[in-house]
Amino acid sequence: MLNQRLQQKLLQKLSPQQILLMKLLQIPSMALEQRIKQEIEENPALELPDGADEGEEDDFGEMDDTPPALEEDGETDDFKEKNQEDEFDFSDYLDEDDIPAYRLSAGNTSPDDEQRDIPFAAFTSFREYLISQLGLRELTEKQYQIGLTIIGNLDESGYLQRDPAAMSDDLAFSQNIDATKEEILEVLKVIQDLDPPGIGARNLQECLILQLRRQESRSRESELAESLLEKYFDEFTRKHYDKIIKKARISEEDLKGAIQEILRLNPKPGDSVIEMAQHDNYVIPDFSVRNIDGDLELTLNSRNAPELRLNRSYIDMLETYSGNKNQQGKEAVTFVKQKIDSARWFIDAIRQRQNTLLVTMQAIMDYQEEFFKTGDDTKLRPMILKDIAEKVNLDISTISRVANSKYVQTPFGTYLLKHFFSESMQKESGEEVSTREIKKILSGFIDAEDKSKPLTDEQLTEILKDNGYNIARRTVAKYREQLNIPVARLRKEL
Repeated sequence: MLNQRLQQKLLQKLSPQQILLMKLLQIPSMALEQRIKQEIEENPALELPDGADEGEEDDFGEMDDTPPALEEDGETDDFKEKNQEDEFDFSDYLDEDDIPAYRLSAGNTSPDDEQRDIPFAAFTSFREYLISQLGLRELTEKQYQIGLTIIGNLDESGYLQRDPAAMSDDLAFSQNIDATKEEILEVLKVIQDLDPPGIGARNLQECLILQLRRQESRSRESELAESLLEKYFDEFTRKHYDKIIKKARISEEDLKGAIQEILRLNPKPGDSVIEMAQHDNYVIPDFSVRNIDGDLELTLNSRNAPELRLNRSYIDMLETYSGNKNQQGKEAVTFVKQKIDSARWFIDAIRQRQNTLLVTMQAIMDYQEEFFKTGDDTKLRPMILKDIAEKVNLDISTISRVANSKYVQTPFGTYLLKHFFSESMQKESGEEVSTREIKKILSGFIDAEDKSKPLTDEQLTEILKDNGYNIARRTVAKYREQLNIPVARLRKEL
């Protein structure tokens, strides 16, 4: 049985403008530039000022501003007569103050000027580099296809983690090639002979041995290193040097020379090619902080504050056809009004994004003033998202969106904003310090330790307590792991 009843609810919903602002706020400056281009392509009522985007023609000035519906309209109404039945005021759309760009351009040369550098360089990928070498070898068509399959199954470090039997099935199903395990292993030897040495290895042991065998001049140390890797690899990885000396019947000096030879090898040969590609990639910072005679100056990257404005032709179109009383004319005017509204929302969202970035970064800079003046990580104060959110009167989620994707350029390097946030810990004296400061001190103790007798986590805990940092051993282990520092046994050196 159906019943009717009256119910009242109180709900919180984000408006489309708020959703747009949140999406724009979390993207970095390079992605924002692409987002603006996309919006301009989708909304002809939005445009860049003349000459703002050199090298690209402004299609808006040559477009036919008359909607198709009006071209077919044969009526000769007085288009400039106001339609009293309209539910909106046209003066809201014809306000001259809203037509110019909301931001003034900086004159001459200043930090506000946009840098039109192209930060990307062409490079050859890791697999393309190997395929180009494979094409120079004398192989049959079948062997070449097997080689392509092997290269395609290499991971980014250059290792082959796929079983030959599985690759044989792939070749049979995808390319109708009947390849035995022996044929695949034969081509794998060809792959392992390519550059860089060690490529195509199935594990670390094989990778290191391949590199030693590829050396042009074989020394006594390299021959001993190869023998140790073949016979005592497990003991070597666990740094049980006493067992190796006893079993191999060699002196400590011989072992030290072999270890030095092994340390020269590359455990991830594929990374050497990838690093060449990544070398030319760099971050474009969203902010810049400069120290001018002891005073910090904050500037926002001009890519985050583009000059956008409404298309004047759409404003004129709305004024011209506002008195059209037929159905097609009303639909066209409604369409133009929607585009203008959307353009204004986007411009307002960009303006709000710019203001939010500035006030957030200003608060972070004021909070971490000592760091921005000295560049010393130990000067970083404990700071969480809530501290900045309360200071700028914004939601914590908004601060998180800014901190997770924005970079700031300082005299001491370029940092992700998330770098400046850390938890606090209280010293024995009652002073609150940042956990980042404790990690810095912990790393310093480990760097200065005697590598023949590295410090254990228990010893590090006692040293920190002697310096006023009363933390537990498990906390020391957690910080050490976050710093990518191995345990004491694996830090041991002869």
